[in-house]
This record gives sequence, structure tokens and C-alpha cells, in this order.
Amino acid sequence: MAADLLARLKSVNRDEVYSNAWLTIPSSWTAEIMARSGFDLCTIDAQHGLMDYQTGLSMLQAIGNTKALPLIRVHDNAIPNLMKWLDAGALGLILPMIDEPEQLKQALSACYYPPAGNRSHGPTRAAFVTHPDYRYHVSGDLLIFAQIETASGLEQVEAIATVPGLKGLYVGPYDLSISIGRPKLADLSDPVLWSALVRIAAAAQKNELLLGIHTSDTSRIPDLRALGFHIFSTGSDSHLLMDSAKKLDQELRG
Repeated sequence: MAADLLARLKSVNRDEVYSNAWLTIPSSWTAEIMARSGFDLCTIDAQHGLMDYQTGLSMLQAIGNTKALPLIRVHDNAIPNLMKWLDAGALGLILPMIDEPEQLKQALSACYYPPAGNRSHGPTRAAFVTHPDYRYHVSGDLLIFAQIETASGLEQVEAIATVPGLKGLYVGPYDLSISIGRPKLADLSDPVLWSALVRIAAAAQKNELLLGIHTSDTSRIPDLRALGFHIFSTGSDSHLLMDSAKKLDQELRG
């Protein structure tokens, strides 16, 4: 299992399309259901999800029994927080609210061992589930994304994209649309928001970065693909449960 996990991690590239399950429910059982449903990636949303560290750890363990790669969208970019999730076995992090390059450099320093960064050595679970020599065989391949979701991040995205150690950009269109003053949330038909996506995609392409987005508008995925996006999240486990429950209730009443 560990060898397969590493092979999948090392093979993630810009030429493939990946589905990303978004996990907000604090449960290892629902995490396992999502991970076994065929998703390539499973992101535990520790920022807006309802889990604490201990529950997040159990969710990482559940995902680890599947073929999905486990990621964490961290609740903040504090150095001890990033190190702790990586030591727990997350194979990637989505760093929220990245506004400028220096902020990103500080966060990335916690993700890589010297000389590339200042991460403290202690991959307690990470080495156990991947490779005994985690520092040399795993840590350099971690999927570290900067989330572009603020007006400042958008204005500095070209500089952000050049920071060494960054593996990808991940767009949060909900916060981004608010931050740049758009009237609707994540409206991909909004030309101003779409122009922002074009700019972000160009920065990612120029620097050969992975490129993901969270969107509920699946009809625009072909257009997003044409821009260079290739990692897609839509909705979340909570939304899937709510939508299915409402549909079932309507069917029963009908």
C-alpha cells in the first residue's frame, strides 16, 4: 500500500484531470465513504469543516486505506500547525488566504526540511505509512497549494507563483468573488471573476504549477479545462448529504 501511495503521489501532473472530494463532516466513516467512491484526492477542510485535530487524524487513517491521496486545507498557516498535519500523514496542504509571496515563503518553510525549509524532523505517522526514509523519499513530493482567494492574492499571483517549493495554485472562487467586490458568489458567468481565473491560470501555466478550483458549476468544467484547470472540487460531503436527503424526502412525499 505504501509503495502504491508514493507512486500515486509522485505521478500527479498537469496533464491529467483529478477529482477532489471535499470533506467537512467530522467523521472517519464519511471520509472513508467519500474516499472509496472513486475520488483521486480527498481534502479534509480543517478551515471551515467541523473537525478538530484528533478527528482529522482518524479521517487521514480512513482515507489511507483507499486509493485517494489525503490533503488538508489547514485552518491557518502557522508553522506548528502545518508541521503537525504533515507529520500526521497528510500528503498535501492547501494554504488558505495567501496574499503575498513573503507570507507563502514563511508557510513553505514549515513544509520542507533544511536546506529547502525549516521543518522540524518528526514524521511520526507520515514515515510509518509512506517510507521509513520519509525525508528523502516523500517530503519533496508533497502537494503544497497556495489558495488564491483574495484581491491581494490575485494582484500578486504572478509573484506568488514563482515561490520555490510551491506545487500548485488552488482557487477559492467564493472568497475571491467577495474580495474583488462581485455581486454574486462564485459566479463563473461573471466576466470580472472569469478574467481573474484567466490571470491565475496563466501564472500557474507559466510556472508549471498544478491548478485546482472549488466550483459548484460543473457545466463550466470544459471551459476551465481549456484555461488549464485540472483539479476539481464541487460541493462537499455535507452538501451531498443535504441534497440527497431533501431529494429522498420529496420522493417519499410525492
